[in-house]
Amino acid sequence: MQIKIIVLGTAGSAPTKERRMPSVALIYEGDVLLFDCGEGTQFRMLEHGINPVRVKAIFISHVHGDHTIGIAGLVRTMGMNNRKEPLFIFVPAGDEKVIQSLISFDKPLINYKIIIRGIRSGLVYSGRDYEVLAFRLRHTIPTYGYVFREKSKIKFKKELAHRLGLRGEMFSKLEKRGSIKVGKKTITLKRVTWRQEGKKIVYATDTRPTAATVAAARNADLLIHESSYKAAEIGLAKKRLHSSAGEVAALARKAHVKRLVLTHISARHRTDAELLRDAKKFFKNSVVAKDGYTLVI
Repeated sequence: MQIKIIVLGTAGSAPTKERRMPSVALIYEGDVLLFDCGEGTQFRMLEHGINPVRVKAIFISHVHGDHTIGIAGLVRTMGMNNRKEPLFIFVPAGDEKVIQSLISFDKPLINYKIIIRGIRSGLVYSGRDYEVLAFRLRHTIPTYGYVFREKSKIKFKKELAHRLGLRGEMFSKLEKRGSIKVGKKTITLKRVTWRQEGKKIVYATDTRPTAATVAAARNADLLIHESSYKAAEIGLAKKRLHSSAGEVAALARKAHVKRLVLTHISARHRTDAELLRDAKKFFKNSVVAKDGYTLVI
């Protein structure tokens, strides 16, 4: 199953003419998951044809305003679009009231249930054939990264199965029972299947590079990570508990990820050239995202 990722907003702390506030949309089997929801998120969703009613859950990394303010307008629009399904919003434990304050101002328009859940590390949400886990990051306030993990699937070796005489309903019976008799032979599920590992996407922003991120991103298909600063500004990155492009790329290499997308770009950077150059020194398959950067995995 394909996973579509759209980096809706790529700015860090303050918007620019080219970049809006942080948000990433992940679309899987029709479900839309949002990771952070900065100001202007719903405008970018409109530009990319994302129906706000299809949003199942919003995963907030931390409650700084540049990552949360877009929630207020988005939940209002959902109400105006006659949303009926509950909306889940996940936020670091202890900060639930911050999110509540963003959705309580316009209650007459919000006629659907909004479930705000405080999180700690571990499993936070399960959907059809996927789950989302949280892991702790290092920033100035409690902050979490998220792992989208597609569940592994059992696939049949069809040619072998057919040679062994499996037909029609035999496949479903074999899945349920683990083995089945075909004539005088017993065919086991293990013999005629293989395990397709699920895809993994990791999102980490507003953080220093951490061992927890390396562990969470191990062998990931995609790592989306903040890159507020270039190599020459590493002192600022350490002081403000953010990351530089080179540090993140080194982390991606250590975690053996397949692709790295850099986001949360400081307004001080007029071009992406230096950030990209810093990153590619350590990890060749790096991209500095612009608003609307899209890929399908």
